[in-house]
Amino acid sequence: MPARSRYAVVGLASLLWLSAGVAVGCEKTTGGTAARLGGTASSPSPAAPTQSPPTEPVPGVEITLPEHIPPNAFACFPEPTGIGIGTVAQVADLAAPRITVTVPDGWTSEPGQGDVALNLNGPDDLTGAVTIAATTLDPAVAFAEYAAKLRRSKPDVKVDIAGAKFCGYSSQQLTGAFRGPPNTIDFADRITHIWTNTNKYLVTIHLEGPAGAAGFDAAKTALMQDFAVVIP
Repeated sequence: MPARSRYAVVGLASLLWLSAGVAVGCEKTTGGTAARLGGTASSPSPAAPTQSPPTEPVPGVEITLPEHIPPNAFACFPEPTGIGIGTVAQVADLAAPRITVTVPDGWTSEPGQGDVALNLNGPDDLTGAVTIAATTLDPAVAFAEYAAKLRRSKPDVKVDIAGAKFCGYSSQQLTGAFRGPPNTIDFADRITHIWTNTNKYLVTIHLEGPAGAAGFDAAKTALMQDFAVVIP
C-alpha cells in the first residue's frame, strides 16, 4: 500500500478529542514518505526562481509522493506523552492544517493573528509562538531559507540543526542562542513542512527565553515533541 494512503477521517468525537488536546495512536505513513494528489515526487519548480536548491544537504527532508487526502483527515496523531496540555492551533486560512501542540504546564496560550496561530507565555520570561504560514517552497528550500533568515535577523546567532522524523513530513529541530537585550537568549524551533490538497504550509513552533532560565529545558521537551495534524 502506498505511503500516506491511509488516513483517519475525523468524526465528531475525534474533533472533540482534538479540541481537548488529546492525541490518539499514530496511524502514520510508512517508510517516511508523504503523498499528494497529481504529479511526481516533489522537487523544486523550475518556474519559481526562489526554488533554487540548497548547495548542501538539508537535514530532515523527506521525499513526498502524490496522493489525495480525504477531508478532515488525521494525517498524524502521536501517542500522548503525559507532558503538558494539548492545545489546538489554527489560522483563518480554511485550507491550512489544524494542529494540536503541547503547551507546557503553567503556561498560557492565546490565539494570534494572521499566520500566528498561538502566542505562548510561561514563567522565567519564557515565550513562544506557533505559526502556520502558506509557502510556495518545497521543504529543502523552505528550511534553508528559514535558517538563512534566522542568521540574518538574530545578532551573533549560533544554531544547531537536526532532522526530526515525523509521520513522513519533512521536519527539523533548531536549537541555539543569540545576543539579545540585555543578555544572551536561548531558543528552540520545530519547523515542519505540511501540504494539503490545495497548498503547502510551513508550521513553526518557537520557544525562547533568557539563557539559563530554569524552565527552558522542560518547556523545550513539551513544545518540540510531535503534534497531531488534521488536514481540512
